[in-house]
Amino acid sequence: MNVLRRSPVLDALEPPAPPEAGALAGLGRFPWPRFLLATVALLGAVILGVAVGPASIPLDATVRIVLSRLPGVEMADSLPLLWRDIIWEVRLPRVLLAGLTGAVLAMAGATYQGVFRNPLADPYLIGVATGAALGATIVIVTEAPHSWHGLSVLPLAAFAGAVVSVVVVYSVARVGNTLPATTLILAGVAVASLSTAVTSFLMLRDTTHTLSVFAVVLGSFNTATWGEVIWTLPYVLPAAVVILAHGRILNVLSLDEEQARQLGIDPERVKLLLLGVASLATAAAVAVAGTIGFVGLIVPHAVRLIWGSDNRQLLPMSILFGAIFLILADIAARTVDQPSEVPVGIITAVCGVPFFLYLLRRARVGSFW
Repeated sequence: MNVLRRSPVLDALEPPAPPEAGALAGLGRFPWPRFLLATVALLGAVILGVAVGPASIPLDATVRIVLSRLPGVEMADSLPLLWRDIIWEVRLPRVLLAGLTGAVLAMAGATYQGVFRNPLADPYLIGVATGAALGATIVIVTEAPHSWHGLSVLPLAAFAGAVVSVVVVYSVARVGNTLPATTLILAGVAVASLSTAVTSFLMLRDTTHTLSVFAVVLGSFNTATWGEVIWTLPYVLPAAVVILAHGRILNVLSLDEEQARQLGIDPERVKLLLLGVASLATAAAVAVAGTIGFVGLIVPHAVRLIWGSDNRQLLPMSILFGAIFLILADIAARTVDQPSEVPVGIITAVCGVPFFLYLLRRARVGSFW
């Protein structure tokens, strides 16, 4: 059976949309307006992120500098060269890398939650991000080449660490055909603690790379370059295509696995594929941005509370709002303690821990989704 083709059976299995009111009610049946609004909000966040910085550059000049890079557009010739260098070489790659990382982490979080059928699954909480950070740290401290034939090696090393983490957590936490939330989180915390301890040990053993490893542990975009953005894309884009193409199948996997098999789906093969590509995308993001927690937990839940749990809409909306959230978090990291800069992982933790406690509180009354 071709599960990607629309059928009455799958239509009956799709989760109902939540009751909506006001402006959202008019968008309930047609997802494209909300995608358009989210895209506009993302563009606004990008412009804001590029405009904010220690050097005072007017907003209209920022927009002109960015647009001047389009073919046939000349709008920045009269502006200072220093302004153009700051915008194009420093701020824009930083904002784009933050948006790309946020999109990846939110997408991975939504994917893990769908595959595990567990609302607490998140790249950070289940140890995937810290495992990826350990893999990247090993490459950094061993002075192994960071690229091979123009392809970054760091994401591959991070991917190996992420895969080991997710396999261990999944193996330990699974009880029969179920994956209890408490067991999953405890296994994730244990694996994350071990990965963090080994990473810290490697950092202490090789003090010449302390700053690089520290950036991996806490997450930062202050050294973002166009090269890091380009290195990440070959890993992230294919993963996003595969995950988005499986939105309808993730809806079916939310049922019992035996029922999914009756619909022509091989649950184990699909889960292996989605966990693999989600972990690869997460590893690529961790390799260039470091360990940034709670994005994959906050964003999918916020989207789910507003627009429902249909993965065909949840996944792309999580990508858009994940990018928006991390760009805004990076702006806060740059501005809350000027002239110093706070690691962006601290900002996301400040936002994520209260949200996580709120979810645990909801679990006590049996209402996660």
